[in-house]
Amino acid sequence: MKIIKNGMIPSMEGPGDWFTGAVRIDPLFQKQESTVAAGALVTFEPGARTAWHTHPAGQTLIVQSGLGWVQREGGPIEEIRPGDVVWFEPNEKHWHGASANKAMSHIAIQEEVDGEVVTWMEKVSDQQYSKD
Repeated sequence: MKIIKNGMIPSMEGPGDWFTGAVRIDPLFQKQESTVAAGALVTFEPGARTAWHTHPAGQTLIVQSGLGWVQREGGPIEEIRPGDVVWFEPNEKHWHGASANKAMSHIAIQEEVDGEVVTWMEKVSDQQYSKD
């Protein structure tokens, strides 16, 4: 058994190459020798969001607080709220983040495939982000 105590893994700022706006990442668990999944609590301030990206094994988001937006390529922007669970298919191009006026936190879980977890792409423009 292994217990990861709160505070053992420090919070980190979301890198500017991957995010727009203020984002905090709190790693929850890392891939172990016998596993392929990792998870983090990610908090987006209003207007903050990821860049477009894909995951080779897909990604699960579990919304913890606030009001967020998600979009897959070619689809509409959809609202997500606490208790919602979002599944992105393997290699489905998508982004996620806070709504324009309310912060949002979610747990993100993704698995490694052949050493890869995520492929980052271009940033979501302000025009793409706008729901109007």
